[in-house]
Amino acid sequence: MGSYSPGVARGVAGLSAGSANASVADAGGAEHHIPDYLNEIYWWTYIHPRAIRFFERPWLVNLILWGKYVTMRDAAVAELGETLPGRTLQIACVYGDLTPRLAARVPEGSQLDVLDVVPGQLRNLRRKLPENAPVKLLEMDSSAMHLPDATYDRALLFFLLHEMPVPVREATLREALRVVRPGGKLVIVDFAKPSKWHPLKYLWHPVLTRLEPFAPDLWTHPVDTWLPASHRDKVTARASYFGGFYQKLVITV
Repeated sequence: MGSYSPGVARGVAGLSAGSANASVADAGGAEHHIPDYLNEIYWWTYIHPRAIRFFERPWLVNLILWGKYVTMRDAAVAELGETLPGRTLQIACVYGDLTPRLAARVPEGSQLDVLDVVPGQLRNLRRKLPENAPVKLLEMDSSAMHLPDATYDRALLFFLLHEMPVPVREATLREALRVVRPGGKLVIVDFAKPSKWHPLKYLWHPVLTRLEPFAPDLWTHPVDTWLPASHRDKVTARASYFGGFYQKLVITV
């Protein structure tokens, strides 16, 4: 999809962050509907207006990630680079201050695009961004992006894959790789299988299974499982965090 869920978290052509009166528009000219699985499973975290207001709290975002939101945010931002020249794509909105921090690294003449299929998430993000931020918001499904091939220098998936059923996850990864230029990179931050000794392992698994039924996939399979065969040997960096609870992957396109 596209909205944040650091753990239960997430995550317009013509809509720049600095356009106070701009309306959310679709970059591809096609009408989008919020996917059924989002409406059925994640309405209480990403879709209902009250949910969006409730979860947009720094302390809550950090609590959901067991106090590791800042660690994972900073890992993603550092991996993308000290500056973000050219074009950068964030796939799905994220509660917290990840996107404003990315926007602050975009130099003059460059751009950060953020796409999401939930209009309310895009409106929420617009409120968090400073005026005239070099950001464009796109109402778009991550599994069917209306974007040209090889458009971006880099792309980010931040705690998104665990929220998707397998066909959507595979399509999102294919699309993300398609829109990144050769030599560019895709950064993925998400759940992973904790070490056997991790004290939260047996507590958190049933919670994830109940609230986020697709998340346990990342405990039993590496992300490579859902990559196109052409890119499974292009994972150039891996890092583990919080006793294996979280992971960061870098794929060079």
